[in-house]
Parts: sequence; structure tokens; C-alpha cells
Amino acid sequence: MRTRIRHRKKQREGGAAIITALLVMALCAILVSGILWREQVQVRRIENQRLLGQAQWVARGALDWTRLVLHSEADTLPSVTYLGGLWSTPVARTRLSQFVGNMGDENGAQVGSTWLTGTVEDAESRFNLRSLVSNPSPGVLEVNVTQLQAFQRLLKLVGVDGQLASKTALYVRAGLSHSATRFENAGTSSTTTASTQPSQTQEDGAITGDNPGLDDDTDSAVASLLMTDTDALLDVPGFTPAAVARLRPFITVLPNATPVNMNTASAEVLTAIVPEMTLAQAQAFVARRQTVFFRNMSDVTLGLEAAGVEGVTLDSSLYDVNTSYFLIHGGVEHDRAEVQRTTLVWRDPLTHATRIVRVRDQG
Repeated sequence: MRTRIRHRKKQREGGAAIITALLVMALCAILVSGILWREQVQVRRIENQRLLGQAQWVARGALDWTRLVLHSEADTLPSVTYLGGLWSTPVARTRLSQFVGNMGDENGAQVGSTWLTGTVEDAESRFNLRSLVSNPSPGVLEVNVTQLQAFQRLLKLVGVDGQLASKTALYVRAGLSHSATRFENAGTSSTTTASTQPSQTQEDGAITGDNPGLDDDTDSAVASLLMTDTDALLDVPGFTPAAVARLRPFITVLPNATPVNMNTASAEVLTAIVPEMTLAQAQAFVARRQTVFFRNMSDVTLGLEAAGVEGVTLDSSLYDVNTSYFLIHGGVEHDRAEVQRTTLVWRDPLTHATRIVRVRDQG
């Protein structure tokens, strides 16, 4: 009897030991698989960072190449920027190997898996929201009535409430009041309004009074940020994402007030900045511009007259045929990494040297 009991006890102990060993083995397998998984994730992360770094360097090289094109073309035709120039030629989706050739087996495989796309846009072909506020003297910020009226016409043209123009001007002025750029002296010759005078507006949005549609916002509880992008319009009361989306192709925000390039501006922008021009006349003006570009403001005057617009006084602070700011849109696909980058570049009108103003990566 005792022998049977001892035998059964040994069997139970042996079964428990087997189960314990299996549990230990399962636990070890789980721990090891977790370690291996974390190691694989870390390796993958490092590879992605390496690929992204390489893609960013390729994007930087493409940007330097584009800046060289802008510099060399300005040396050829220094006082005119038009859509037929080399800078406006887009780069379709192209393998990097077609530009640099084969670079050995390993590097050649990496270059062959890299794709480039890119376009250059004249930033001064759009309406510059910074032009809503002028600096007649250092430290003084005044709302530019002429630009305010132009922006109001542009808003109405795209189906947005024109009264938002005055709110936008207030926002831009408030943001600049806390910026070092308030000490700049733009020296614009167009009509401006002092920021401390009373305001009046009509119900239909027409501009009247000495300070049209502008209230002094110095007592505002929330300080406005310096506007650096068109998405900042969403912070202006009254603007909706749909309204900003309709307006975005026609506006920009540059570091300082700039004229509109009559060689590159769209028909909508031309209609806004030229009070006497209708949209149909602007479209005719753009169609004529496809066959000949304007070398100076006299050519612009002749082009306006040919489009049926007469008696326009061309202010150099509002209109020009040359450009200093460009938007460079570039894309790089390098294996799993993708870089979509928009860079604002300034070109010196005298030396033609280019400088990067700001860089924005998308998505």
C-alpha cells in the first residue's frame, strides 16, 4: 500500500515538473520574441531615419541647384521675370540616376531608387497680405488703403465676404506691432491710413472715412501672432477653412511689402489690384502675355490698353515686372522615405544672390 502511494506521489511530482518546465520555456520564448521584436523595430527605425536623412540631403541638393538656376537666369535677364524663363520649367517625376549617372553598384542602386519632382512659383504673382500694412517711417505701422481695397475686391471675386479685408489688416498690423520688422521703412508711395484714427464702413463693405473699417485693437485681450503663412487667416474671425482654401491660390505672406509681378500674376489677382479692370479684361491681358512678356512698365501700359483698360496710373510700389521672392516646391522619394518641401527663397535684385527665407515640410 505504501509502495503504491509513493509511486502515485512520484507521478504527480513528475507531471508538475513537466508543466513547470513547459511554463518556463513558454515564458522564455515570449521574453525572447519580445526582445527580438523590439530589436527589429529599433533597426527598422534606424533604417527609416537613415533613408529620411538621405532624402533630405537630396532635397537640399535639388534646392541648391534651383537657386543656381535662379541666379544664372537673373544674370542673363536681370530686370525681368516672366513665365517663359527656365526657372518656370517643372521637373516631372524623374529618377535621380538620370541626373548624376551611375555611381557604382551599391550607390547606383540607391540613386536608382530615388525620384525627384519640383516646380518653382513666383511668390510675387500672388497678393501679398504683408502689403496691407506699410511702414512710412521706422516704428510706424499704417494700413495701406489701396492694398486694402484690392484685397477686398479679391475676396469678393472668390466668393468671400469683403468685410474680412479690414479684419485681416488689423490682424497683420497687430502681429507686426510686436515684431522687429515694425522698425523697417518700406517707403511705399501709395495711400495709407494712420492706425489711430476712427473707422467707418458701409453695410455693403464699401470703404469710407479716414480709416476705412479699422478699429484700434490695442486693448485686445489676445495678442495676434506674426503672420507667416496663409493658414494664419483661420485665426481671423470670420474666415472658414473653405474660404481660406478658395483664397489660398491667390495670396501669400512675404517678409515685407512687395509689388505684384504683371508678367506672372493670374487674372484674378490682376482684377483685384487694377481697379479699372474686369475679369474678362484680365483674362485677355493674360492671353496676350502668353505670346510676349513685358520688359518694363511702359509695356505693361500698352498691354493694359490692348486689353481695353485705359488711364491706369502704374505705381511702382504696386506693380512690377521683376520678382525677388520665389516658392520652390520639391519632392523626393527615396525607397520608403518621402520628403515634400516648400522653400521660400529671396533673390537679391542687385547681386542676384539667393537666400533661404523659410522652409516648410509637408506631411
